[in-house]
Amino acid sequence: MHGPVSPGWLLVALCAVAGAYCLLRMRSHEGEQRRAAGGEALMGFGMAAMAVPAAAFTPPAWAWAGHVVVFGAAGLRALYAAARYGGHHLHHFVGAAAMVYMAVVMAGSPAHAHGHGVSGPPAATGALLLYFTGYVLLSGVRLLPVVAVAGGGAPTAGWGDRPEIARACRLSMGIAMLAMLAAM
Repeated sequence: MHGPVSPGWLLVALCAVAGAYCLLRMRSHEGEQRRAAGGEALMGFGMAAMAVPAAAFTPPAWAWAGHVVVFGAAGLRALYAAARYGGHHLHHFVGAAAMVYMAVVMAGSPAHAHGHGVSGPPAATGALLLYFTGYVLLSGVRLLPVVAVAGGGAPTAGWGDRPEIARACRLSMGIAMLAMLAAM
């Protein structure tokens, strides 16, 4: 992304850590969690790569085409998974579509032309900003603690099977996506 260097590196770190945790979640014994974690790991690492500040590294022109191919394929896989397993994969489709959109915009714009200009953001950027704002707000609400049932302790789970950490990971990636879209 083309913006300040320090926030860019923080965004890279956030997305890379989220991607690494999603790789850890792929070791879960629960099949649905493994399927979702793979797409989320790809998204985290892809966002980390895309968020590297342009002052540190400007990717070659073919890199954006690579992003389009990888995330286009991930989006098609997410649509298939949504039809087969359920609605959470629709969010993965929207995330992959947002990555494709950002890669196309960044491939077609020189480094200094990522401002919004006088007319404001394009409609697709605005729609994605609205979607991810809603997603972040909903994810934040889901992190609120729930009153525990008396006498019923939560079973001990490994790091890969902790739903509250997975929700926090999704929340952080949603916030990172908002930051990346806003920087366009």
